[in-house]
Amino acid sequence: MRQSLCVSAVLAAALVARADISSGPKAGEKVEDFKVYGVVGAIENKEGSYVKDRKDDPTVYVFVQHEHFNRPMARLLKELDTKAKETNDKAATIAVWLTEKQDAAKEHLPKIQMSLNFVNTSLGVFEGDKSGPNNWGINVDAHCTVVIVHKGKAVESIALQSANETDAAKVVEALKKAK
Repeated sequence: MRQSLCVSAVLAAALVARADISSGPKAGEKVEDFKVYGVVGAIENKEGSYVKDRKDDPTVYVFVQHEHFNRPMARLLKELDTKAKETNDKAATIAVWLTEKQDAAKEHLPKIQMSLNFVNTSLGVFEGDKSGPNNWGINVDAHCTVVIVHKGKAVESIALQSANETDAAKVVEALKKAK
C-alpha cells in the first residue's frame, strides 16, 4: 500500500511538472511577423507571411514539433479545423511545422492534408530554427504550442505535451475572447 502511494505521488508530481511548461507569447503581447514556406492552404508552394495575410482576423497558430506529430495531434488539428470556424466565422487555423528536416516536412504535409481533408487549416514549414520565429517564445519541449492571435496580439498561448482532440475545448474558449 505504501509503495503504491509513493508511485502515485511521483506520477502526480510528474503530471503537474508537465503542465507547467510555458511556450508562446504572453496574452496582450504584439506578435512579430515571420516567413513560412506554405505547403497547403492560404499560401501554397512558396514563402509567405500568415501574420501579414491574416492581419486583424482571429487566427489559431499551431506550432508543431515535427518529431512529436502523431495521430492524437492530427485529431486536435482536425477538431480545430471545424471548431475554430464555428466559434468565429473569420477564424482560421495555421499549423506551422518546426523541424530541422524541413524538406521531409514539406513532403509529408500534402499527405497529411490528403488524409485529414482540412477546409479551414493551412499547413506550412518554418524554415528557420526549430524553436520557431524570433520573439514568439516557442518552447521546443512543448510538443505543440497553440497561439490564439487577434488584431496582431496574442490572446492566449497554450503549450501541449500530449495533444489530442480534447485540447480543442481550451483553444475554443480562448478564441471566444477574440471577438
